[in-house]
Parts: sequence; structure tokens; C-alpha cells
Amino acid sequence: MTGGLLVLPVAGPLLLSGLLALVHQLRSDTTRLDRVVGPVAAGGVLVFAGFLLAATADGSVPVLQLGGWQPGIAIVFAADTFSAVMLAVTSLLVLVSLPFAAALGEDEDPAFVPLVLVLLAGVSGAVLTADLFNLFVFIEVMLVPSYLLFTAGGGAERLAAARLYVSISLMASTVLLAGVGLVYGAAGTVNLGELAGAGESSPAVGFAAAVVLLALSVKSAVVPLHGWLPQTYARTGPAVAALFSGLLTKVGVYAVIRLYSVVYGGTPRYLWVIMAVALLTMVVGVLGAVGEHAMRPVLTFHMVSQIGYVFVGLALFTAAGLSATVFFLVQYVLVKTALLMCAAVVEHRYGTGELDRLGGLARREPLLAGTFAVAALTLAGIPPLSGFVAKLGLASAAASAGQHLAVALVVGVSLLTLLSMVKLWNGVFWEPPAEDGEGEGAEGPAVDDGGAPAVASALGSRVRPLVLAPPVFLAAAAVVLGLWAEPLLTISTAAGAGLADPSGWVAAVTGR
Repeated sequence: MTGGLLVLPVAGPLLLSGLLALVHQLRSDTTRLDRVVGPVAAGGVLVFAGFLLAATADGSVPVLQLGGWQPGIAIVFAADTFSAVMLAVTSLLVLVSLPFAAALGEDEDPAFVPLVLVLLAGVSGAVLTADLFNLFVFIEVMLVPSYLLFTAGGGAERLAAARLYVSISLMASTVLLAGVGLVYGAAGTVNLGELAGAGESSPAVGFAAAVVLLALSVKSAVVPLHGWLPQTYARTGPAVAALFSGLLTKVGVYAVIRLYSVVYGGTPRYLWVIMAVALLTMVVGVLGAVGEHAMRPVLTFHMVSQIGYVFVGLALFTAAGLSATVFFLVQYVLVKTALLMCAAVVEHRYGTGELDRLGGLARREPLLAGTFAVAALTLAGIPPLSGFVAKLGLASAAASAGQHLAVALVVGVSLLTLLSMVKLWNGVFWEPPAEDGEGEGAEGPAVDDGGAPAVASALGSRVRPLVLAPPVFLAAAAVVLGLWAEPLLTISTAAGAGLADPSGWVAAVTGR
């Protein structure tokens, strides 16, 4: 594959977004067109990512020097196995999330699909760029539509959460831009290839890059910079929360891993800091989840906890640890999205995610209950599902590195994760509602003004199977990746090796 095509995952969605916006000015009803163009664009990026995975399997690094300028000046796109994997999983998530949003009616705003396509373009650019300033640019391209998507169709509570989300994002972006400026001032370049190893060899560059990593840590929602995520994702639109879960924080995680691998060369000097943050994030996130009493707050705290697992592999900085991190990141994005989609279905159909307003849905919604159970067990790391393979890889890598506390917490936090998943299962699906409703009537949300249990006051038909297709697909993927893990393990091993020794990526980016 020629590097000249690397611009397509960015230019394609942006062009289609602009064309849809133009059509919206000419026609009043474009919902059907949006529902075709959006998945086609995401599917196109997914296909491209598949070709990119094949092209980078042997260690090749396609590079694009935009504008024809020489290396060090040109805007550089570069792809290795790690970036190809991230491009594939994020485009797959968008491809699945768009029909899900349509099924819940959250895409009726004419701006919804164009904004999602801009979001996809920003994510694609962030995982393909080899330039710090353009990383900042693409993160902002990604964040601007997220501000609008966050507030779509919301009331006062959602707007309050949106203010917090926007404020934190702008603060982190300001710090990120300042860090990029400091890097340029200290090194005279923001090309990541040119910065290879400079964080270790130059204290000034090391400090400047640390400012960049601090900003990216806010966007990744690691402890103690995590508080914004549970307070915001739990209050945006259900389908939007599912979409955001696999995109926004994961770009921050990707960038942290890439920068530490290249700019710091994986130096062991600071790995203890990353390990401390990783373990603290795991523990604080899962304890926060155990203390919540509604579906989305529990699941958003688990987002924080699972990000800690990802950073454990980075803190080990061995080929085995980084390979386990890549495997974990892929399956985690799919599983967490499936869980948030299940929560979205419950909220949409029954009008609430509060555990004391639900109960007994396993009898009424067996497919929904089964999908949630599979995804929950995967998140907890129960064999033979993909979460078990991922956590076993992390624990084995930590044991080989002599990090016995990390091994203990990987296992212990998994048990607490299982406990909170059982709590959700019992409260939503197994235990009977506090009051039994009588009769069924016209369709409508399952909440009444008197505060009766949602299931007891539910009216109308059950959840349509079409609405459940996206989370069922993602939960099934968790089963497949557990029972047939070898292909993803092979890809993850190649990605981990490239991160542990980024010399090939650096040489391709610098042209040396």
C-alpha cells in the first residue's frame, strides 16, 4: 500500500460530511441519505484499515509527506500495526454506533451524521499523524463535533454536564498546546521522528513532553484526573455515550503510548510513575463503580478502571506487556460499547437506569439480558471470553517483569468488577421489581409520575430485535476473540514489538 493513500481516512469522512451539510441546505428531509452515507463512510475507513493491517504486518511503515516538503517540515502521516489496529477498531465502532443511534432515534437531528463523520476524521488523523502539532489539531477536530453531539436533545442536566465536559476539554487542550509549544522551543521541531529519544537525552524536551503527557492524561481520564468522565458520560444521550466511550478517551490513551514509546524511548526511569497511576486508576475506578446505583454511572466508572489496565502494559514496557495492552484495548473498546448500548436500550425503553426502578427484565427481555451478561462477564475477565485472554496476558507479562503487586491488583480488581457486574445483573435483570405492574397498553416510556418501578409501569411491546443487533454483534465479537484469539494475538504481538522498538517507525518518518 502506498503511503499516499494515508490521507483517505481523514479526507473521505470530511468530504462526505461537507456534502451532507450542503444537501441539508437544499432538502428538508435527508434522514435516509444520512443513514446510508454515514455507515458507508465508516465502512470505507474500516476496509482501508484492513488493507493497512495487511500492509504493516511485516513491519513496514507507510509514510505520507503532505505537500511534498522534506521530512522535518512536511505534515507527516505514518502507519504501523498499532495505528492500523486503532483505525480499524474506531471505524468499526462508528459503523456499529450509527445504526444504533438510528434505532433509538438519536440521529434525527440533520447535523448528527455529519458531526459523527467529522469526529471519525479527527480520530483517524490523530492515530495516523507523526507530528505533535497536528496531533493537537486532529484532537480538536475530534472534540468540536463532540461538544455539539453531547448537548443534542438535552435538558438542563445534560447542559450542566456539557459545561463541565467542554470546560475540562478546553483546559486540557490549552495545556496540550502549551506543551507542544514548549517542545518546539526546546527541540526546534514537533516531528515525532525527529524527537525520538529526546525526552530521555534532553531534560528540557523531557519536561516539555511531560506537559503534553499531562494534557493527554486528562483526556484519557486517568486518576486523579478522571472525575469529569463519570459526571459527563452518564448524562449525555445514551447512544452518544456509547459512541464516545470507544473514541475520545482512547485517542488520548493511544497518544500517551505512542509518545512514551518514541519521545522517551521507553526509558525505565519514569515507568514507576506510570505504574502507580495505572494501579491507582484501576482501584479507584472499580471502587467508584461498586458505590453507584444506576447502569451508566457504574459503567462509566468502569471505563476509568479499565483504562488503568491499559496503562499497566505501558508501565511494564516489555514486548509482552505492550502486546497485551493492544489486545486489551481492542476487546475493551468493543465490550464497553456493548455494555453502554445495553444500558442505552434499557433507558430508552424503560425510561431509567436506576437499579431501584428496574428488575425482572431477564424474563421480559431475554436477548437483552443475555447480551449484557456476555459483555459483563467479558469485562470481568471470565474465561473463555476475550477479557480473560487480555487480562491473562497482562498478568503474565507483569509476573515475568517481577511486578507482583500489579498481578495481584489485576486479579483483585477483576473480582471487584465481577461483583459490580453481578450487582447490575441482579438489579436490572434478575431480581423482581419492587411492585408488579398490571396490564399492558399503548407504547411509551416506562416511567410514571408517581415514582413506581419502571418495569411495573412499562407499557407496550418489548425491545425490537433490530435495536439489539449492534450490542449483540459486539458481544458476539467478545466471544469470538476469546475462543479464537490467535489472529488478534498475532496482530497485537506485531504492534507490541513495534512499540517496544520504534526504530523502524522512526526511520520511516524521518526518511533516514
